[in-house]
Amino acid sequence: MAAIDRRNLLVASALAGVGALLPALAVAQQAEWPTQPVHVYVGFPAGSSPDVLARLVTEPLAERLGQPVVVENKPGAGGVIGVQQMLAGEPGYSFGTTINGPLTTSPRLVPDISYDVQNDIAPVALMATAPLVLAMAADAGPADLAGFIEAAKADPGGIAYGSVGQGSGAHLTAELFADAAGIEMLHIPFTSYAEVTTSIIGGEIDAGFMAPSAALPQVEADKMKMLGVTSQQPFAQVPDVPVIAGNAGMPEDFRAELWNAFIAPAGTDPAIIDRLNTAINEILQDPDVQEKMLAMGWKAEGGAPADLAQRITDDTQVWGAVIDRIEAAQ
Repeated sequence: MAAIDRRNLLVASALAGVGALLPALAVAQQAEWPTQPVHVYVGFPAGSSPDVLARLVTEPLAERLGQPVVVENKPGAGGVIGVQQMLAGEPGYSFGTTINGPLTTSPRLVPDISYDVQNDIAPVALMATAPLVLAMAADAGPADLAGFIEAAKADPGGIAYGSVGQGSGAHLTAELFADAAGIEMLHIPFTSYAEVTTSIIGGEIDAGFMAPSAALPQVEADKMKMLGVTSQQPFAQVPDVPVIAGNAGMPEDFRAELWNAFIAPAGTDPAIIDRLNTAINEILQDPDVQEKMLAMGWKAEGGAPADLAQRITDDTQVWGAVIDRIEAAQ
């Protein structure tokens, strides 16, 4: 009996030793990653705003990981192709940076999309946000946001606004604004902000929501003016432009921002996601990175994966309701 007890004691001790080794092995495996180059897919061309944002983050990220981080440009379908390429890549070495569309509106707007955001995407970190501004010609009648809304209410459908296409961020933002303000406006789609800007200045349309960096040169040339910005706080690139939220009777929670995020395929090792999140947050706190992003019209953000997950959920609901209203009106 004593021999049996001794054997049981030896077995228990051995198992306890193995149990003690498991956390150490997990730490060792995490420390070994990555053992080869990491690939980050961007669904837009080289030189585009999403591409430049990706490279601002991935270049210092490579230093922190001790392996090359290769940016792969896979443009198409408003960024959807980039997400699809990421999902087809090697597990643990395939990631992506994307604007909000492929995670919030594309599942509604792109036919036969091949992924499910909730089940196939693992949020890593919100990298940056960018508001839009409501812009008009400098000599247009309304002097401020209140005057614009008043003029629109007096002439339902009489104010024409331009966007960079049906279902674009500018289009959906304008419709969100119109619904919140209780007004009707006429949508005129274009193919670029340059065309929208030219048409506003030329008097062919009345207004448009656009990136501050697109409107700013025309404002400085006294050809355009900005009546409001869609972020909930003043935006550092155009600090004198009033926020729309809470202004002229608009809801206090009004917000419409583009954003850029770092994502991974669902099922990626949580330890890898945590390591990437920590590194990206450190990078986004670098004043040089923040300054470069701001010059492009973006605000460096950061936060936990759960914060990005909540942003995806919230914006999917907001823009889904806008799309529902547009489709019901057609």
